[in-house]
Amino acid sequence: MTTMYTPDHEWINIEDHEAATVGITVHAQDALGDVVFVDLPEVGRSFKKGEVSGVVESVKAAADLYMPVSGEVVEVNEALRANPALANTDPLGTGWFFKVRVADMAEFEQLLDAPAYDQLVKNS
Repeated sequence: MTTMYTPDHEWINIEDHEAATVGITVHAQDALGDVVFVDLPEVGRSFKKGEVSGVVESVKAAADLYMPVSGEVVEVNEALRANPALANTDPLGTGWFFKVRVADMAEFEQLLDAPAYDQLVKNS
């Protein structure tokens, strides 16, 4: 399993070549505070890398969720829709947002690895 990150604080996990799991990072949920609502994309909808694919609302602010890679949404986390606090309590696990069938694996390679993301967060 390989996890990569975006400069916009999303993570994406490639477990197999069927679908990748997308969520927000620990840094993102810390900055947002208590998440109270998530607007998840429709299953079957395709997005280009960088397009807004959802919204996260917290007691402090609302933030767009950007698609880390181009692809088609194949599943959304209904448990997160029912309990948005999962984005705070387990952002890298049960608080995942959606799964996407990656259209171009080369885009995955353009994302940040863990050390590069950690450096980005440290410098912000």
